[in-house]
Amino acid sequence: MSTFVAENELEKKLIQAQNGEIEGEEFLKEMLDMQVFMPILDKHSIGGFQESKEATPLSVKDEDGTEMVILFTSPERAKVFVKDYPGYDGGLLEDFKWVIEKIGGGYGVILNPGFDVGLELEANMLEQMTKQ
Repeated sequence: MSTFVAENELEKKLIQAQNGEIEGEEFLKEMLDMQVFMPILDKHSIGGFQESKEATPLSVKDEDGTEMVILFTSPERAKVFVKDYPGYDGGLLEDFKWVIEKIGGGYGVILNPGFDVGLELEANMLEQMTKQ
């Protein structure tokens, strides 16, 4: 795998958190206001335009059977991963806080699957983050 080069503020902070340069709790607070990319399935799209008002976020089940929503630090980071999931070539770029509020309880999050620079947050951790 090639070396991961930070391309935005979220990626810079994520690397700092993984290297222990900033506390994990501080990083998570800052991450709430940073944009993430959420691949979504829109069954009714024409030429990249979304027609329906409902979109399904890309998710996978972890080893415990928990639904984990897939997010990326940018749309570019998603390109290789979504090739295995037809229909998920579009998505939303939104603040992380908005995303976790919209997906609701019971879901975890995987940020940047397939990359060394990423993280996994369990459902209970997301619930605590939205209560702060």
